[in-house]
Amino acid sequence: MPGLVPGIHVLSLPKRDVDGRDKPGHDDRRKSKHRRSPLTRFLMTLPAATVSFFFSSAPAIADLKICNRMSYVVEAAIGIDDKAATATRGWFRIDPAACRVVVQGTLTADRILLNARALGVYGASPIPQSGNDMLCVAQDNFVIAAARQCRSGQTQVPFTQVTPTQSPDGNLVAYLAEDSEYDDEQARLAGIQRLLVIAGYDAAPIDGVDGPKTQSALAAFLKSRGLSSDIVGSQNFFKTMVDAVQTPSATGLTWCNDTPHKVMAAIATDDGKAVTSRGWYRIDPKTCLHPDVSGQPKQIFSFAEAVDADNRTVKLKDKPLNWGGDRQLCTRETKFETSEQTDCGARGFAPTGFGAVDMSSGGKTLRFAVP
Repeated sequence: MPGLVPGIHVLSLPKRDVDGRDKPGHDDRRKSKHRRSPLTRFLMTLPAATVSFFFSSAPAIADLKICNRMSYVVEAAIGIDDKAATATRGWFRIDPAACRVVVQGTLTADRILLNARALGVYGASPIPQSGNDMLCVAQDNFVIAAARQCRSGQTQVPFTQVTPTQSPDGNLVAYLAEDSEYDDEQARLAGIQRLLVIAGYDAAPIDGVDGPKTQSALAAFLKSRGLSSDIVGSQNFFKTMVDAVQTPSATGLTWCNDTPHKVMAAIATDDGKAVTSRGWYRIDPKTCLHPDVSGQPKQIFSFAEAVDADNRTVKLKDKPLNWGGDRQLCTRETKFETSEQTDCGARGFAPTGFGAVDMSSGGKTLRFAVP
């Protein structure tokens, strides 16, 4: 999201017992019954649906728990260095204001490392990565025993060494946080606001502060989906919201990926003064996505391209599998946003053919399919 790129920090709050709260995604503690090497136990027992960011080389004496105080639903991969061997596993999911156990039982390791990303529904991941360890991951759930030498379908991403603190219940806890430094309540509300905006409802600004505008947008969202207000407090509410955002809508622009490939998409808006292009949004196979569009643009343009597990363009009969048009606008391979559409190459961009989207009926669903 433009202007809302978070910086991730470690928040150490040793006086707070996160186990005392009933939070979405919370796992009960389980004690290890067998002593295995740290690397073996990491590969065999790490739960497979969590998120995290930050712990270190000191031997751990209890479960490791990660708490998310960001306004994004996040996925993470964890890495462990033990006696010159490095393994990785992911992806683990955690909702805003939720905690998860990501390593169970005593863990002794040389170093623990972490990488986190936002769900594709948010577009290009807004979470900056500053780690110096380049380790292998895969697009979907994975376990990689030798994570410094990538194989086909695996890519290297930066991992950061992390350092948790011990909570009163004996567990190790680390926090994901934005520059806004939300508490749990604010993070959850900001997470709801962010998804409402993506779904096309006016819940801005995304600040974690409740008010009539947020409540009106939330009520409209619930009504449009036939949902009771009781679901807002449920553990599955963020899943419900994400699923709703990823289904076709009668209003605004919706992209739907009907291919077996991952699709990366970019959008451009013309407000009458300038044309702003922005990308990339990840659309997984058989899912839909509403790109965030602010204001009342006079025209919307779209470009999308299928990529493989190594993020290389998928080709059919030597031609890229993409969906666009004749309007040449600026893009680049990494996350971007630009309102200057001339001399793309001189500014480190590439001219790309976007297609105009007919929004005259108030809503438009573009379906990407293999010819």
